[in-house]
Amino acid sequence: MKAALPKKTAKTPTWDRRCSAARWMKFNVVGGIGIGVQLAVLLSLKSGFHLSYLLATALAVEAAVVHNFLWHERFTWADRVHVTWRQSMLRLLRFNFTTGAVSLLGHVALTKLLVDAAHLNYLMANAITIPACSVVNFVVSDRLVFAERDQ
Repeated sequence: MKAALPKKTAKTPTWDRRCSAARWMKFNVVGGIGIGVQLAVLLSLKSGFHLSYLLATALAVEAAVVHNFLWHERFTWADRVHVTWRQSMLRLLRFNFTTGAVSLLGHVALTKLLVDAAHLNYLMANAITIPACSVVNFVVSDRLVFAERDQ
């Protein structure tokens, strides 16, 4: 007599790993587009409006944070959220105070360090700091901002 295999549900470890891997891929697709947004805004603010590279970095990061939030809510974590104006605004605040803060503080501090100490170009320094914040932002988004409780 053959033993029955356990039925796979949304709570089994294999399912969780597969969902996490797919979500990580979606997160990186959105983040890749966000990198383009961030660098385009940075270049525009620094070259076009002649802002300091640190202020331009902070504003460019915020533009990318808002861009990424909109796509994460509708694509990366669409299965976890019910999109209403009120819930979206609360999630945007949570996103900004968590991943936004990590991104903003991390980018400004690391960019300053790379520009001042390593003498890198501000765009190159900014591009290097992006992956440094990515893993932390994914975990914070997954566990705090778009947690299952939002269903």
